[in-house]
Amino acid sequence: MKIALILTKYVFTMFLIVGLLFSSGVFSVLLYARVTGKDIFLEPATAAVLAQGAEGSNGKAPEAPKPLPPKPASAMIDAPVVRQLPELPPGCEIVSLTMLLNYYGVNKGKMELVKEMVKDPTPIRWEKGSIVYWGNPNTGYVGDVTGKTRGFGIYHTGLFPTLQANVPTAVDLTGSEFDTIERQIAEGLPVIVWTTIDFNVPKNWVSWDTPIGPIQTTFMEHAALLVGYDEQHVYVNDPLSGKKAHKLNKDQFLATWDAMGKQALSYTKS
Repeated sequence: MKIALILTKYVFTMFLIVGLLFSSGVFSVLLYARVTGKDIFLEPATAAVLAQGAEGSNGKAPEAPKPLPPKPASAMIDAPVVRQLPELPPGCEIVSLTMLLNYYGVNKGKMELVKEMVKDPTPIRWEKGSIVYWGNPNTGYVGDVTGKTRGFGIYHTGLFPTLQANVPTAVDLTGSEFDTIERQIAEGLPVIVWTTIDFNVPKNWVSWDTPIGPIQTTFMEHAALLVGYDEQHVYVNDPLSGKKAHKLNKDQFLATWDAMGKQALSYTKS
C-alpha cells in the first residue's frame, strides 16, 4: 500500500514537472514572438502562401520589366495636309484631326467634322477690355470656329470624343514622355500635338473663369499633326501654313509642347 502511494506521488510529481517545463517553453516561445514580431505558430499552409507571395505565384522572384526595343533614329509618315484657311481661321485642332482621320482611312472633310466636334456654348463676357468669363477648351470648342465672331480652340479632352467616334482604337497620350510619341510615329501612327502658332514658348498668357473653374491659356495656342522625327528635328503637317512635314528644331518644339501641357492624341493599331 505504501509502495503504491509512493509510486502515485512519484508519477504525479513527474507529470507536474513536465507540465511546468512545457508551460515555461510555451511562455518562452510567446515571449520570443512578442519581442521579435515573428509569428512562429503560423500554419504550414499560411507560411507557404506568404513565401509564395514574396517570390511570385510560380515560386520565383518577379521578373524585371523588359526594356523597350530600340526605336529608329528617324521616321516619317506621308500623311495628307489640310489647310484650316479660309473656312476655319481658328480651327487648327479639328483640321489636324481631319488630317489624322484621312490618313487612317476615314473619308471626311474638315467642315463635316466641325459638325461632330463637341462645343462649349458658354457666351463670352468682357469687363474693362478683358475676357472674364467664357467656355473651357477641356469641355469643348470655345467660341466660333468659323471666325465670324471671336473663336479660341479646344483641348485634348474636348477633341477626344470626336476622334474616338471615328477610330475605335483612339488613345489620349497627353502627359506621355516624348519617347512614347516618337514610338507612335515609328509605328506609322501620326499624333495630334498642341503647340503655338509660331512654335515658340508663349510670353503672353490670359485667364478667365469658366463653368468648371478658371483656366490659364494663350491666344497663341495651336495644334498640328506630328508626322516625323530625327535626332535634331520634328516634322509636322501645319494646318495654318499648309506646309507638309514642316521641319522644326526638336528642343524648341518640346519647349512649346511642354508649355501647352504635353497634349497629344493618336490611335493604336489594335
